[in-house]
Amino acid sequence: MQTLNDLLAESKIFAKREVLSPHYTPQKLIFRESEINSIERALAPSLKGQRGRNLFVYGKTGTGKTSCTRYVIGEVNSIPNNKARISYINCRIYNSRFRVLNKIISDHLPTYSKRGYGAVDLYEKLTGWIEEDSKILVVTLDEIDVVKDLDDLIYTLTRINSDIKAGGVTIIGISNKVSFKEELDPRSLSTLYESELVFAPYHPDEIYGIIKSRAAEGFKKDVVGDDILKYISAAAAKEGGDARFSLKVLSKAGELAEERGRTAVLMEDAVEAVRQAENDIVYDVIATLPEHQKLVLYSIVMLTDSGGTYKKLTDGVDTYLFSGEVYNRYKSLSEGMHKSAKSERWYRNYVSELEMQGLIMSFDSGKGIRGHTKLIKLLYPTKKTKAVLEKDLFGGAAEQRAQVLPDEE
Repeated sequence: MQTLNDLLAESKIFAKREVLSPHYTPQKLIFRESEINSIERALAPSLKGQRGRNLFVYGKTGTGKTSCTRYVIGEVNSIPNNKARISYINCRIYNSRFRVLNKIISDHLPTYSKRGYGAVDLYEKLTGWIEEDSKILVVTLDEIDVVKDLDDLIYTLTRINSDIKAGGVTIIGISNKVSFKEELDPRSLSTLYESELVFAPYHPDEIYGIIKSRAAEGFKKDVVGDDILKYISAAAAKEGGDARFSLKVLSKAGELAEERGRTAVLMEDAVEAVRQAENDIVYDVIATLPEHQKLVLYSIVMLTDSGGTYKKLTDGVDTYLFSGEVYNRYKSLSEGMHKSAKSERWYRNYVSELEMQGLIMSFDSGKGIRGHTKLIKLLYPTKKTKAVLEKDLFGGAAEQRAQVLPDEE
């Protein structure tokens, strides 16, 4: 066991631990030159004071969307006398129209943002600020799909371009969901004049190149061998080419080696780090699901926990649920939370999305069951999955859950 003195002593493993963080932006982003160039082209008109097209950036977690966008933002901010003013907004924190507008005002007019104005006042102040010297405001919305009133936000930001005579607003939206725009109101969609950029998952050799580059800077010399890097890159490839996963494993392997008093990372450290990261990443995925997908997954968890309506659909180990009973539970849950349940078509899309994320399995019922339906099985332990969902949906408060699910307590 490490003592406080051990923790304060110079690390025998790490040289620059922060380099191994997924949030660290290196001076050069390898294997994403083409995507960076596309973002640069989208922002180039803004630097000259011209309105450009809005840009939507898509890709699975760990494909470099945020890193590349922030890299280009850093480039733009370093160019003197350009007309662009940029706000980078994490929509998981600023998840409503008002919060986004207030964050933009806080970035550029900090004294005004603290006066308790409403959305209309913020809008008028923002339009006046843009118009006074024909600047271009670039609003970068990371995880844009989690904004609760996204239709209102999109309409408000695009409306600025109609209400001012000089300057303008350009939107960069970043999302894990290529299909999220399908949920937008036609009114909001009609105001978007956008181009799209899709980030493909990294290939195994690209992941290897990324973690080798980070390891060379983040660890002390000869701490991590090539066999360790190849093992971690292969594990990340199985997770769908997720560079974040590989960096998380690499950092964790170093921490395990340090805790065990080693001067180098061994394969057993890497294997344990992969095991821990595989468990963690599932719950990271759950936490980033859109709200209605969480509600569907929570319905599956609750029915699995209770054994389902049809008790015979169990093999003693796993519980299988009819798709129809999951949809009915989802509708009841939505109503209990004063939300409008989506149609069965959208529900089927949500089930497909959850299956693609590896959280559930669905398959046709086959012979022996009357009618043609889908059976659904949860792939992860109900207790921990339920805890993550309840924290996100209800803030973890038992009394709030009881109000929504009086028959479940």
